[in-house]
Amino acid sequence: MSELLKTTLLGLFFGTFGTTIGGILGVLLKTHSKKFLGFILSLASGLMTAIVCFELIPEALEISNIYNILVGIILGIISMIGCDLLVEKKFTNNNRILKNKNSLLKTGIIVSIGLAIHNFPEGLAIGSGFEASLKLGYSLAIAIALHDIPEGISMAIPMKSGGIKASKVMLYVVLSGVTTGLGAFFGAIIGTISQKIIAMCLAFAAGCMLYIVSGELIPESNKIYKGRMNAVGNIIGFLLGILSTTV
Repeated sequence: MSELLKTTLLGLFFGTFGTTIGGILGVLLKTHSKKFLGFILSLASGLMTAIVCFELIPEALEISNIYNILVGIILGIISMIGCDLLVEKKFTNNNRILKNKNSLLKTGIIVSIGLAIHNFPEGLAIGSGFEASLKLGYSLAIAIALHDIPEGISMAIPMKSGGIKASKVMLYVVLSGVTTGLGAFFGAIIGTISQKIIAMCLAFAAGCMLYIVSGELIPESNKIYKGRMNAVGNIIGFLLGILSTTV
């Protein structure tokens, strides 16, 4: 039980750490550099790609067969598509009727709901990763924390612009990361059932990360800023990912 509690607390810490840092930046920064935000998004995408390629999938293949891995990856991708469709529908339904300052406030709230949904499978990845090995668990946790920084920024800016006090903005930002701890709890429990289940969870996490990278991080970074810094960030992130999986 102590190991389960430890994994849950680690998931909770890393899940809230990245969004909290992003929230602080979103609240404190007077000017929001598109180049900086694009760089952070690209950095996270490179780091997550490396972890998928050199850690998650190889680790899963060592304890299960390719067919189980493919099923896990597909399920991870489908789950993230479902999350995106749900959040996109919320955005569309709300933005049709909002044309004033309150639209920024509600946009920030919707983003926080979306992040809470997205953070659950990320926590599942952390929990199952720690069941496979400490090294993999920490690699995933650090990658997800970095990925959550721009998400915290994207939540804080519209909330702040919509008139919410900084203290309340930070409260909402932190709360959005709590579901990561919940996901880590269930990931740790599921991971104790069998080695095949651990492999499926790792593959599921890989699928989630692949979709986050290709469907969110890279397109969003190119939309925010079109320049070499995105490529530089992606390369640096990939190299850091290689270091984190080999050191």
